[in-house]
Amino acid sequence: MTLTFEVDPPFDRALRDGITALWIDVTNAGGAVGFVPPVTAEEVRPELVRHLAGMAEGGTHLVVGRDEDGAVAATAFLTHNSHRLMRHWIGLYTVMVHPRHQGRGFGRELMTASADAARAIDGIDAIRLTCRGGTGADRFYTSCGYQEVGRVPNAIRVSENDYRDDIIMLLPLLRQDSPSTGRLVETGSPAN
Repeated sequence: MTLTFEVDPPFDRALRDGITALWIDVTNAGGAVGFVPPVTAEEVRPELVRHLAGMAEGGTHLVVGRDEDGAVAATAFLTHNSHRLMRHWIGLYTVMVHPRHQGRGFGRELMTASADAARAIDGIDAIRLTCRGGTGADRFYTSCGYQEVGRVPNAIRVSENDYRDDIIMLLPLLRQDSPSTGRLVETGSPAN
C-alpha cells in the first residue's frame, strides 16, 4: 500500500469529515495532536475550522495523504508566520498518520511531502514545529532531519499531575545559493 500526497487539495465535505475522523482516531490512539483522549468530533471541529480559516486567508497550506481507497490517511498543516521579522520560516502543525498506517514509513513520507511543499513557497528558509515531550515524537522528527532548538519545561499540562515539555524543533531548508560562492548550498534536509 502507498499513500498519495497532495498540497492544498480542493476542500469539500468528504475531506473535512476525513480530517475530523483522522484527528479523532489519532488522538484516541494516544497521539499528541492538541487533545487528550477521549475526544469527539464536537471538540475537534473548532480546531479544524481554525485551520480552514487560515487556508481561506492564504496563510495555511494543507498536505494530505490518501490511501488507495482515497480515504484521508495523513495530514499536516503548514502555516506562514505573520510576524514581519519571521516570515522566512513556516510552522508545521497537526502532523498525523492514521494508527492503522503507522509503522510503514508513511510518517516519514508525510514529513518529506511537507518539506517539499515548504520549499516550493518563495522566501521560506526553515520549518519550525513543536511537539509534546515524553511521546518520542522528538526522536522521530530528529530522524527526519529536524534539530531541537529549544524546550519549555512543563509547558503542556496533559492532566492534573502530568506536565510535559514543549519541544521546539527546526528543519533548515535548501537555500538557492551561497553568498560567498554563488553555488547551491544545502543547509538541512530530512534524513533518508
